[in-house]
Amino acid sequence: MDYFLSTLALRNAPLYYFGWVCLAGALVCAGLTQLIRTQVMGVNAWVKPLKFFSSISLFVWTLDWYLGYLGPRPAVTIYTWVVVGALSFELLCIAGQAARGQRSHFNTSSPFGIALAVAMGVAIVTMTLWTAYIGLVFSQAPLPGLPPAYAWAIRLGIGLFVIFALQGGLMVSRGGHTMGGPDGGPGLPTLGWSTRHGDLRVAHFVGMHALQVLPLLAWYGGLSVSSTGAIALLYAGLAGAVLVLALQGQPLRRRAPAAETPVAG
Repeated sequence: MDYFLSTLALRNAPLYYFGWVCLAGALVCAGLTQLIRTQVMGVNAWVKPLKFFSSISLFVWTLDWYLGYLGPRPAVTIYTWVVVGALSFELLCIAGQAARGQRSHFNTSSPFGIALAVAMGVAIVTMTLWTAYIGLVFSQAPLPGLPPAYAWAIRLGIGLFVIFALQGGLMVSRGGHTMGGPDGGPGLPTLGWSTRHGDLRVAHFVGMHALQVLPLLAWYGGLSVSSTGAIALLYAGLAGAVLVLALQGQPLRRRAPAAETPVAG
C-alpha cells in the first residue's frame, strides 16, 4: 500500500490529493448518516454523497495510476484539472442538496434544482468527452515497458467507461433511473438498485468499472492481447445485457421484502 500511495503522489499530485479529499468526504458523510435523520426518496440524505465521494476517490486514483504511463504532456495536465474541477463541482452540488434535504439529480421541483442538475450534466459530459480524448491518446501512445495485454486493457477499459458514462444521458432524458415505475421504493442493500423495476444505474455502474476490472484482470491474470479483447467483449456484453434488462423494466434481482432497502434518488 505504501508503494501504491507513494507512486500515486509522484505520478499526478493533484489527483492524488483530490482522492484523499474524496475519502475524507466519504468519512464525513458516513458520520452524518448516523447523526442526521433527514431522508430523500426514503433513504438517509447522506447516503448518496457517501457513495459518490467513495466512487470518485477510486476513479481519480485509477486515473492517477494510468496517466503516469503517458508522461508529462499538456493534454494530461488539462485533463487532470478538468477532472478535479468537474467532480469537485458535482460533489459540492450533491452534498449541498443533501444538506437541504433535496434530490441533486433529476430534481424538477424548482428552477434552482433544474439549473443545478443541468450544470452538473454539463460538467460531467465535458469530463467524459475529455476522458474519450485521453483514451484516444492512449490508443496512439506506444506505452513502452507495459505488457501489451495490460496496455490494451487500459484502452478498452477507458472506452467502455466513456460509453457507459454517456449512458447516464438516458437517465437524464427520462428524468430518472427506474424503468417501469417511479424512482424510490425497495432496492438491494448498500447498492440500492431497484428490486421491483428496471434500474438503469446497474449498467452505468458495471460498464464504468471496466476502467478497473479489465486492467486488473490483464495484469494479474497474465492475459494475452487476444484474450484481453475477448474478455472485454464479454464484459461489454454483460453491461449491455443488464441495460436491456433494465429497459424491459426488469430488476437485476428480485428480493424478498425483508431483504429490501429503499432506493436512493
